[in-house]
Amino acid sequence: MTAREQLHRNGYALLRQAIPADWLANLRTTFDAGVKPSDQWPVPRGWDWRHSQLDMDAQVQALCRLPQVLAVVGELIAERFFLAQVEGREPLAGGGHQQLHRDFSAQRPGDVVNAIAYFDDYGPENGATRLVPGSHRPGVQEGAFDFADESGAVQLSGTAGDILLFDADLVHGASLNPSGARRRSLLIAYFAEPLYASHQQTANLRNIQMDTRERFDPKDFALVG
Repeated sequence: MTAREQLHRNGYALLRQAIPADWLANLRTTFDAGVKPSDQWPVPRGWDWRHSQLDMDAQVQALCRLPQVLAVVGELIAERFFLAQVEGREPLAGGGHQQLHRDFSAQRPGDVVNAIAYFDDYGPENGATRLVPGSHRPGVQEGAFDFADESGAVQLSGTAGDILLFDADLVHGASLNPSGARRRSLLIAYFAEPLYASHQQTANLRNIQMDTRERFDPKDFALVG
């Protein structure tokens, strides 16, 4: 099975060591410097997460534009797209658990892709992401997904420098961080071009400061494999 076939079947790709190793120390510093308490965001954030404002940082922006990342995004969205949002997130000790859920496409299946770029090693001990492979395109006979059913979920694990990319309709969720070990990451969102007007209407609520006018064309990026 080719990388393209596997991506569309599973709804996600985990790019191992996609972040250059010599970027990580600075990215962690940028994350820590950008941390803001809940009441300093336009919409208050959950008590059990640390949130970092870092979307204006040049290295963060470069990470979001890594060619192998844009190739996966372009393959999933399959039309011109833009970088819509990026912020830092980290589950605190004893927190971070999310019920399985979908973030949902906006106008058509596949028009939103999310990415999580890991700055620290991650696994069950510090709240790594879990997901249900293939759940982004349920068959007509399957009925509604039971988000309380964890039987099909896979909990990811890996090392600092990995990047997870997934269709917004893929069932997923963060896990409890029982150890309190650090798990700093970027949460990145890419939208199909037709979503730009609605994105602009809510940008202030999401505290987006970066310029989102740049466009990317899938034909400019080759998916390897």
